Amino acid sequence: MEEFLAAHNRPQPGLPSKDDLLAFVSSQSGKVGTREIARAFGLKNADGAALKTMLRELTDDGRLERRRKKLHHAGTLPAVVLADITGRDADGELIAVPTEWDSQEHGEAPKIRVHVPRKAKPAEIPGVGDRALLKTEETADEDDAIRYRGRVIKLVERAKQRVLGIFRAVAEGGRLVPIDKKNAGRELTIAPHHTGGAQDGDFVAVEVEKSGRFGLPVAHVKERLGSLASEKAVSLIAIHAHGIPHVFGKEVLHEAERARPATLEGREDWREVPLVTIDPADAKDHDDAVFARVDTDVTNPGGFIIDVAIADVAHYVRPGSALEREALARGNSTYFPDRVVPMLPERISNDLCSLRPGEDRAALAARMVIGADGRKRSHAFHRVLMRSFARLTYAQAQDAVDGRPDGVTEPLLALVLRPLYAAYAALKRAREERGPLDLDLPERKILLKPDGTIDRVVTPQRLDAHRLIEEFMILANVAAAETLERTRTPLVYRVHDEPSVEKLHALREFLATLDISLPKAGALRPEQFNRILERVKGGDNETLVNEVVLRSQSQAEYAAENYGHFGLNLRRYAHFTSPIRRYADLIVHRALIRALKLGDDGLPDDADPAALAEIGARISATERRSMAAERETADRLIAHFLADRIGATFEGRISGATRAGLFVKLDETGADGFIPARTIGDEYFRFHEDKRALIGDRSGETYRLGDRVSVRLAEAAPVAGALRFEILSGGRRDAGARHRGRPQDDRARRSERRPRGRARR
Repeated sequence: MEEFLAAHNRPQPGLPSKDDLLAFVSSQSGKVGTREIARAFGLKNADGAALKTMLRELTDDGRLERRRKKLHHAGTLPAVVLADITGRDADGELIAVPTEWDSQEHGEAPKIRVHVPRKAKPAEIPGVGDRALLKTEETADEDDAIRYRGRVIKLVERAKQRVLGIFRAVAEGGRLVPIDKKNAGRELTIAPHHTGGAQDGDFVAVEVEKSGRFGLPVAHVKERLGSLASEKAVSLIAIHAHGIPHVFGKEVLHEAERARPATLEGREDWREVPLVTIDPADAKDHDDAVFARVDTDVTNPGGFIIDVAIADVAHYVRPGSALEREALARGNSTYFPDRVVPMLPERISNDLCSLRPGEDRAALAARMVIGADGRKRSHAFHRVLMRSFARLTYAQAQDAVDGRPDGVTEPLLALVLRPLYAAYAALKRAREERGPLDLDLPERKILLKPDGTIDRVVTPQRLDAHRLIEEFMILANVAAAETLERTRTPLVYRVHDEPSVEKLHALREFLATLDISLPKAGALRPEQFNRILERVKGGDNETLVNEVVLRSQSQAEYAAENYGHFGLNLRRYAHFTSPIRRYADLIVHRALIRALKLGDDGLPDDADPAALAEIGARISATERRSMAAERETADRLIAHFLADRIGATFEGRISGATRAGLFVKLDETGADGFIPARTIGDEYFRFHEDKRALIGDRSGETYRLGDRVSVRLAEAAPVAGALRFEILSGGRRDAGARHRGRPQDDRARRSERRPRGRARR
């Protein structure tokens, strides 16, 4: 109030004018009533009647309005408002409108951009359709069509429960088969007049209307999302379930089509450098190329010069553009067995930024000098025009170096491939000395037939060609982070924290059951885990220990604050090598362009650490979203694949143990399935967290994480991606683990006991 009076030159108290009253009410974010006005203008009790008359006249004229005994400038929002969240803007931020708004008197309701704090708990995060109490403020940006920003004070009402599933037509309307694994087998009924025109097999979104004690929950179809007539559309389920943007808008596509190839202007000419791309055989975009040669500098005997050229996405995706907004909303590309949901349109990712052989392409390149010991001695970044000499696959490059060259690789052996592998041998020495976390957990790949059904599940061989590209990319990523730190340029780091105290304690307890110790004192380093992994290598517990060590690790993320990368054992690290499919890399490219003055399309000046911290949180979330969607799609495809093998026997390992039962991963396909605890044996099995095991109370029979087991497939729910198994193997006998339950436990469970291998239907 004092600031207002000073700004309006009112040092002496007195009855204000109507314009003064309007200006004061508009300037206040808190409660404004006659008491606050009187205090602000120093009015006496005798002025009260005149003040009320003026306020009433302003209200009658429509220049002020009264809401719940508070005054507001007409057509503006109060400091706290009840609002309905109606959607998201182009950047993915939530948009709300006031719940109570007289559009006839004040026109269209103002929109509010909802701010969700980074550290908000899940229960505090609103979604579309929710109603929330917001603290609002008017933004200073006049160019922004949305004038208000709101912070959630309290969620008042959640949207009606929205469930995704497959519509099945029945005589009395329809049934919904939920896609959620937790709700597998729990169908919903849909009345004939609530089907929304859905056909049998359609993928739909419904709202749950009633869920009583008796009968199936009742729902009605709100949206038809597509048809799942074939397995090829299974990824569509995950796309909608996780809200992954998958359709490019007209403005984005138009902007991409208008883009033209970069020229040599402002770039170094690297078209004679024999760079090659080395990628998986089924790769559609090729955004990184490599070359290495012996360093002829006499001060660096046995050293190499390594070039890593990355597609110059920043040249085409400019700050503030429609392409930029879409890339941020997606955060990254998402990869399914049957399709890719790209971060950028094909015109950019598969054309202008794909480093095709023999075609001029814009790139941002790192040139790095390493010693014979593999340590980086120096590096520099260049904005170039390059021309790839060849497109190779991992197997093709490996075969050539192993003495089986083909027509493409034969001419490249001496000039390109052998120097690449020689430089990798040096980097490998540096890696071994650095000692990053060395987990050995092969990844399976689902191969599809032309009709979209599974052909087979394979475990691709891990070649030196894979490791070569990996080490070259890590080296370039480190160089990027070091350059930006040295030039004091804001960036988004790729960070990986060390394991939490709680996870370390749980890991230490588990390893003790295998007579393996994990030191309690001293600084934690990856090499301590590596010694444990080396100890079990080749033994029965190798896969088990690798899995448990992996689960003990923190999750990598993007952040503006650097706290190092524990897994790689690096003090500074940033993602630079794939801006086609990761927004974080695009940020780093722009930061390098700004720091090294390589063009006018670098990181904007307003991209400070605070703004980048928010971006880091958003793209970390989109990365986790994609990982979950990819994992669920693989589960659904494999459940489809196994659906006609009910009753078949499989071999596998116990991949998880909980109070509810056991999770088993099959050797053949890597599929995960569940065995309910109540179906195991003829006694009560109790969960022992320290041993990661279910142990029979009477016999001490033990089923532990990592144990090999035989199982029978009892049930498959392809839509949910869920499998249920019956245990066929007996558990290990461990008398020391025997833990007899209380008599009442035995009585309570007696009716549930049944012979091993027979499931309760």
